[in-house]
Amino acid sequence: MSSPHAVVSEEAGEVRRFWSGLGLPGLIDVHTHFMPERVLHKVWDYFDANGPLTGGLEWPITYRKEEAERIALLRGFGVRAFTSMLYPHKPGMARWLNDWAADFARRAPDCLHTATLYPEPGVETYVRRALEAGARVFKAHVQVGAYDPADERLRQTWGLLAEAGVPVVMHCGSGPAPGKHTGTEPIARVLARHPKLRLIVAHMGMPEYEEFLDLAERYDQVRLDTTMAFTDFSEDFMPFPRRALPRLADLGERILLGTDFPNIPYPYLHQLQVLERLGLGPAWLRAVCHDNAADLFSL
Repeated sequence: MSSPHAVVSEEAGEVRRFWSGLGLPGLIDVHTHFMPERVLHKVWDYFDANGPLTGGLEWPITYRKEEAERIALLRGFGVRAFTSMLYPHKPGMARWLNDWAADFARRAPDCLHTATLYPEPGVETYVRRALEAGARVFKAHVQVGAYDPADERLRQTWGLLAEAGVPVVMHCGSGPAPGKHTGTEPIARVLARHPKLRLIVAHMGMPEYEEFLDLAERYDQVRLDTTMAFTDFSEDFMPFPRRALPRLADLGERILLGTDFPNIPYPYLHQLQVLERLGLGPAWLRAVCHDNAADLFSL
């Protein structure tokens, strides 16, 4: 029987063969999770308990490892740049999460300095502070935070981020379980006010895939990340409609690789294999797995 280290090494080799076969210098993953250890362990506990927002699905964490080992795994896979997606679920959390993320980005310079926000008094002040500290991407989680992204308390903040040209990765689709403010309607209201907001829709907008593709076709700064989409796990309960594949091809310059590492119930390699399985061609894969994010973040 292979040792765990041998299995990881074998997977790293397969991942590297994937991107080197496309002629890429590596991968850029815009949706990976790093957060304070006690917060991350609470997230893992939630998955272990099949919490309501998991849709009741069995969700084993494939890469349940210490922080240093998780960073080393991504580097071993050849991920040139990644993020520290983190998010508050109540007022008063975002500011100290941002302080942690700024320190993490200093410790892991291949991490795109990530920040987060919540609709609360002072949000514009701490978002501005994060931008001044060098934040390059923000994370918003409408499902976990249970807030309306069109909340008036965020109006000036979205304007600030749109003006700064800093992308926001937002979990706003209704998968794996719907929330009060998930779906396209609240996001459409945000974009109507801030059409230049660089919104990256997490999980391809699962399961409202086509509705979020509509928004991407309407607004030229809307992008979508591949996180968990197309995988065998997700296809079992929220399949991507095959009729929408031509639209996915046409929007190839605005699709970005995301994986949800380490909180995934399958190997990292699987996300790459299912993208290849879509049959949209090597040029599309090169753009999605590296070049689009390299252009967006000037890497």
